[in-house]
Amino acid sequence: MNNLRLIPGLTLLFLASNLQARDLPLDELQLPAGFQIDQVAAVNNARQMARVDTPEGQGILFVGSRRAGKVVALRDKNGDGYYDQQYPIARGLDLPTGVAVRGNDLYVAEVDKIWRYPDLAKRLENPPAPQLVTDRLPDESHHGWKYLKFGPDGWLYFNIGAPCNICLSQDRRFASILRLNVDNGEQQFVAEGVRNSVGFTWHPVDKSLWFTDNGRDHMGDDLPDDELNRTTQPGLHFGYPYVHADGVADPRFGRLASGTYQKPKLGLGAHVAPLGVTFYQGQQFPKASENTLFIAEHGSWNRSLKVGYRVTRVETRDGEVISHKPFITGWLRGQRHWGRPVDVLTDHDGSLLISDDYAGAIYRVTYKQATR
Repeated sequence: MNNLRLIPGLTLLFLASNLQARDLPLDELQLPAGFQIDQVAAVNNARQMARVDTPEGQGILFVGSRRAGKVVALRDKNGDGYYDQQYPIARGLDLPTGVAVRGNDLYVAEVDKIWRYPDLAKRLENPPAPQLVTDRLPDESHHGWKYLKFGPDGWLYFNIGAPCNICLSQDRRFASILRLNVDNGEQQFVAEGVRNSVGFTWHPVDKSLWFTDNGRDHMGDDLPDDELNRTTQPGLHFGYPYVHADGVADPRFGRLASGTYQKPKLGLGAHVAPLGVTFYQGQQFPKASENTLFIAEHGSWNRSLKVGYRVTRVETRDGEVISHKPFITGWLRGQRHWGRPVDVLTDHDGSLLISDDYAGAIYRVTYKQATR
């Protein structure tokens, strides 16, 4: 078991003028006309983000990590758009990628546990001792890192990835999305046959759950597609390990397929590694609405020619995808990359925040109408 270490009373301050210390080549990123991207924080191995409002209006951004094993809080002290204060919350954790907030409480997921930091948003300089919410999770580290979000129903949703590339596990919880009642510890299945989802969100109006899923490896460069899925009810099966993407039978387990499997709403291409996903909930971006979805594509690791390493924009209508196109590209230079998008989140002002675990950065995307 890893030692959980709190860091009371320790505050690290990063001034906005120092945020570009790594000299990231942001001018290489391509965005639609009128959009601009800036680095607004430096966070080692930044993964999932969660935001809580404050009375002052600037808000607090919590950021999990994977390899770094830590969780930090960021605050924009003077409202200039840069998260110039960084508070270490905990370190020495086991793949604490998943973070979620309810009220002023922060929830953090390790591989086999979920913790609550009560009233943390008001106690950043002296973090409280964490409270164990559950330790009833599998301890397999392969695809074991979590994504956390509270759903419209008040339950805490999380993923449990397959403990392998392709396998049939005895523990039914592997390759699924579950939800947890944080008050009494009850767990329920939301979706099964989901190989490795590291991003999900709810439509702001119809409350349907949309989630990404990373397809299996070692079926070649172009099979199977990674997926964008939608569900409106618990208990549906999305195919893994029997069927992938839109009806691609698995060479090992396809013969065991039975029953009905849900097809994805969109095939994203093989090996693009879609992670964080969010419906846009601001007013700043033109022609964007509650039907606009942004997806962070982390990028391929074993394809002969790399793909992904970008943020894409998806337009939906009545539960269907009507368009899918790149929104930000340029983290990939030929066959070498300098950044890998992980999570996406609408900030209080309608800008879009993007985490990057490879570059160790948080970006902000803003829109400004060109003047003539």
